Amino acid sequence: MSEELGAEIVEAEVGEIRRFGLERIRWDHFSAIAALHALCILAPFTFSWSALGVAFFLYWAICGLGISMGYHRLLTHRGFETSKAFYYVLATLGTMNYQGGPIRWVGTHRVHHRDSDREEDPHSPQHGFLWAHLLWCLCHDPLNRDLTLAALDLKKDRYLRWLERWFWAPQFVLAVVLFMLGGWSWVIWGVAVRTIFTYHTTWLVNSASHMWGYQTFPTKDHSKNNWWVALISWGEGWHNNHHAHQRSARHGLKWFELDVTWWTLVGLQKLGVVRNLYAAEAPKA
Repeated sequence: MSEELGAEIVEAEVGEIRRFGLERIRWDHFSAIAALHALCILAPFTFSWSALGVAFFLYWAICGLGISMGYHRLLTHRGFETSKAFYYVLATLGTMNYQGGPIRWVGTHRVHHRDSDREEDPHSPQHGFLWAHLLWCLCHDPLNRDLTLAALDLKKDRYLRWLERWFWAPQFVLAVVLFMLGGWSWVIWGVAVRTIFTYHTTWLVNSASHMWGYQTFPTKDHSKNNWWVALISWGEGWHNNHHAHQRSARHGLKWFELDVTWWTLVGLQKLGVVRNLYAAEAPKA
């Protein structure tokens, strides 16, 4: 990154902090995220190979299935169809990432697509890298919007409305189960470390994938295809492809664009768990 670009980013970040101030902070989110980061300090002292294995498995099940497949490609964009039971399983897994309930998450993401990299975008790097990466989810919406209005279809579902209110509950149940099975080691790695890693990989899609990478499609925003973000986020880093073909459940469109979530969906379709996968065509060479 050039010094000029770095200075612009810092200036923008300071501007955002001044603009939103302490009165804009969502203290419930700030406290929870800060506490999870603090618990990660205990990770080196509670390490075990079984705890690492649990963390990796849950990262796939809760981030890969819950966020990438569930919150994003199913609830937000309707890229495929499935049974109501599996729909609810994916939505419940999504809450265990502690990124809020499904209705607000989906509404925020739909507004991001509608107003991408403009003033109305809830998390654009145009307002500073740290804003896109972290600060946006710690603050109330600066335009005082009800972002759930972009997800009125989800508000019709009674179970999703319950999840929206009690989104924190499944994570606590998981923590209790992990403690019973593996003690504090499994809790620290399976909840704190896994959740924090999920936070930053998800946030990198909002920040890094709008700043660094390549564009295959001429979208009206700064979305980029970023290979290393895609690698750690189950395929979500092929962000330019996604912005060009929002409904597509397949984000990696070229042969080298690895998309684990898409591969998982293909496998689930063969098992009869999902159906009617919508996939954009690969760009011509």
